[in-house]
Amino acid sequence: MSEKKVGIILDDDFGSKHLPPYPKPSFISFEHPIRINAILNHLERNKIFKDNRVVKVKPKEIDETILELAHSKYHIETIKKISLIGGGLLDEEVFVTDDTFDLAKKAVGGAIEAIEGVVKNHYTQSFALIRPPGHHAYREKSSGLCIFNNIANSILYLRKKLSYTEKIAIIDIDDHFGDGIAQYFYHDPSVLYFSLHEFDFTQGDIGMFDELGQDEGIGKNINFPVPEGITNEDFYYCLDLLEPILNEFQPALIIVATGFDMYYTDPIGNCSLTSIAYNQFADKFLKIAERVCEGRISFILEGGYDIIGLPYCVEAIIKALLKEKYEPPDYEKNISFVDDSKREELDKIKTFLKNLLKPYWDQL
Repeated sequence: MSEKKVGIILDDDFGSKHLPPYPKPSFISFEHPIRINAILNHLERNKIFKDNRVVKVKPKEIDETILELAHSKYHIETIKKISLIGGGLLDEEVFVTDDTFDLAKKAVGGAIEAIEGVVKNHYTQSFALIRPPGHHAYREKSSGLCIFNNIANSILYLRKKLSYTEKIAIIDIDDHFGDGIAQYFYHDPSVLYFSLHEFDFTQGDIGMFDELGQDEGIGKNINFPVPEGITNEDFYYCLDLLEPILNEFQPALIIVATGFDMYYTDPIGNCSLTSIAYNQFADKFLKIAERVCEGRISFILEGGYDIIGLPYCVEAIIKALLKEKYEPPDYEKNISFVDDSKREELDKIKTFLKNLLKPYWDQL
């Protein structure tokens, strides 16, 4: 492909279906169709789609056999049956409506389209604006607002349907640990999973730094747990650890599990990032992707629930992919969290993690 193209995967259904059954401020109410509508309205208003380098793409149409690559028939049938009877709650963090099954299947198709399109050079980079999110979903269970695991399903589609055997790196920047993705590839040396996530160090939880993978996959599962309140500068400081690892791993494809719930006003995250952090993140890792894998990087929407900030964060990433200057909203310009930096705590975490990883990575 001689001309740069950025594929934006979207569908009107993501902005209308899978409506939470309870109003705010319940936790599940934030995973709402308005997330997508707010993003698309903002992108249209700012003429992003007028750029001839930006291509609107529909999700790939898939059948249930594709879902079976990542999920048991029992789990698939459970979601389908609950949708058919009008919906219900699977647990306190997962809701199902009458159209959830169809939309969650379409979300998997959207992620597959985004990733396959980059692999096949239909476009140079991509961003799947899909919902419900997927990184908490397990093979047998929905979890944390996630129905099917969009990214895991996409990778297994590449492996089993396209015979794609190249190495893949996943960078998960959602505020919450992507426990579902981690479990799919915990033994797989061909998939590097790196998660930077908020962590409560006062009590036990999964997503700690000593969860490095198993068997041949050891060293390829990297968790960077951070305290609440990290700033933009803290975020960049943590991610510096990943660059030499990617240089050594040499993936053929980078997938970003793109959560925006570290944004400073997100209702279910507790960090202090602004949209500039996401712009700088995308700029940094696009450059790395251009160096190690011919620019092949795909962003898959996960969390992010502040309806005002979310569209700016998405725009910030797209502007970085287009190599255009990003202008943050006026309300962010007078905000500074520099004095709130967690650098001292992060120094300890980063040093400890680096020492754990040194036996598995020559460039650390």
